Amino acid sequence: MAQDVTLPALGESVTEGIVTRLLKKVGDPIAIDEPLLEISTDKVDTEIPSPFAGTVTEILVAEEQTVSVGAVLARIGEPDVAASPPEATPEPVLEPEPEPTPVLASESAPASESTYVPRVDATPASRLLPTPTTSEPIVVPVSQPEPTPVLTPAPQQVYVPRPAPTPEPAPTPPSVASNLREVRLPALGESVTEGTVTRWLKGIGDTVSLDEPLLEISTDKVDTEVPSPVAGTLTEIVVEADQTASVGAVLARVATSSGTPAATPTPAATPAPAPPPAPTPPPAPTPAPAPTSPESAPSPTGVLGGTYVTPLVRKLATDRGIALESVIGTGIGGRVTKEDVLAATPAPAQETPAASSPPEDTADEASTLRGTTVKMSRLRSIIAERMMESLHGMAQLTTVVEIDMSRVWTLRAKAKDAFFAREGVKLTFLPFFTTAAVEALKTHPVVNASIDGDNIIYHGAVHLGIAIDTPKGLIVPTIRDADSKSLTEHAKEIADLGERARSNRLTPDDLSGATFTVTNTGSVGALFDTPIVPSPQAAILGTGVITKKPVVIKGPDGAEVIAIRPMCLVSISYDHRLVDGADAARFLGAVKSRMEAGAFEAEVGR
Repeated sequence: MAQDVTLPALGESVTEGIVTRLLKKVGDPIAIDEPLLEISTDKVDTEIPSPFAGTVTEILVAEEQTVSVGAVLARIGEPDVAASPPEATPEPVLEPEPEPTPVLASESAPASESTYVPRVDATPASRLLPTPTTSEPIVVPVSQPEPTPVLTPAPQQVYVPRPAPTPEPAPTPPSVASNLREVRLPALGESVTEGTVTRWLKGIGDTVSLDEPLLEISTDKVDTEVPSPVAGTLTEIVVEADQTASVGAVLARVATSSGTPAATPTPAATPAPAPPPAPTPPPAPTPAPAPTSPESAPSPTGVLGGTYVTPLVRKLATDRGIALESVIGTGIGGRVTKEDVLAATPAPAQETPAASSPPEDTADEASTLRGTTVKMSRLRSIIAERMMESLHGMAQLTTVVEIDMSRVWTLRAKAKDAFFAREGVKLTFLPFFTTAAVEALKTHPVVNASIDGDNIIYHGAVHLGIAIDTPKGLIVPTIRDADSKSLTEHAKEIADLGERARSNRLTPDDLSGATFTVTNTGSVGALFDTPIVPSPQAAILGTGVITKKPVVIKGPDGAEVIAIRPMCLVSISYDHRLVDGADAARFLGAVKSRMEAGAFEAEVGR
């Protein structure tokens, strides 16, 4: 009895995955926990092991096919069960049955036509084929004259359809059609049902590689690129720029590059029925291995030294400028994993873009935009709508404090090199602020709240939004459960979200669910800011630039002296309907105390 292998749950927000590679085929034996296939999602690449031991009797999915969690991927049965499916193919039985036709015709000639009745109930050609298995015709003594007129046209109706199947060069159109692959709008998040095509990156007739971006899609939560699921030629664009399409809708069609090789075996199959040229069939099996896996033809880019590389790993390596040939794989069979690519990322590639490229990009863009009129991008339209909704839907105001950053400044200077060597990310000042903020939110829940009609929701966890400046505009991804994560985890997630935001690789799930937001306008030199609270949150924290300046402090003897200290202005904008000025001041006071105490040694490993 065959047992179903289903796609298991792969994470809280993961509902589907893409089959990147089949590791077994029908008839292969398989052990418990032996990998059956590879699955790629927007969050993880993983292998699906077999929960049973036995033989693969059926595979229900194909490579590059998207499957939902819980869907049946394959069936595992006893070893003897596997042999039956390949043998029980009905098609070869139908092929060699042209012989019965002349047999019936020759025997009906000498006898009277009323004597031989070729099964009146089996007049269709499909039912006539199994009849000739018995060599003797059915002899029925006919006494009534009525059947005779019926029998005369009957044989002609049976034999005339036989030539019709012969001109079956109709497989040619299907082979062309089978080479066309539809590009559909993928699921972009739990609450996203449609998207607008902002730009086509390829035109009709252009060649595309596997996973090469075809077009850009914009939703109310994210702007992203839709990659091609196959390699080939773009033959049709179904949804034009500025048109809206629903999730699952066909956006374009691509003629796969496997179409050319696939067409070659088709003529080879036509001479195959001719028995005289016996040498012809032997060459056919030789090329057969290549067509057997035409799916692998469009993905030679996925194979590195004989080891498969998943699309996500390839894209990550491309985005980070890593040559996969130089990466040593630590996965099963030497496979290069996401962690291998992250570990191979050069240090300058992570540090420089984050600090210097946004201002340079902005300067270059401003110079080219002077004196021009351009259509507002969808992202900019969404930002405009949201900001106006927030500003007009709340009673907003801002409170500011000044924080002495001396102790954090000194601690970071001592720990940053060792931190980078150990964790692989840069230790900036922002994780210190986010850690202090989420700690203060635990004791000031009114700031981590939202209004729902006549009710106030005091959130049980802090999902922290991080405002990120990108060349396309402001994007605010979320660190989930930030109040249960360490400063090191904050630093890693901030770096990861920033890198993915600038390379258009954020998902809608990354951009939803924030209960409180932090924006660091000091990164571009601003002293402080009065940011707009993103609805439905109650507050947003703004951190300004850290500058050294003279301040009055108490000296060792208690006397007031002037000293040079690194100082930072920190602001909080809040919804006055929910948060009072005193609440905001108390929250900022808690953040100030935590930062000025500077007791983060345990978090940074000092």
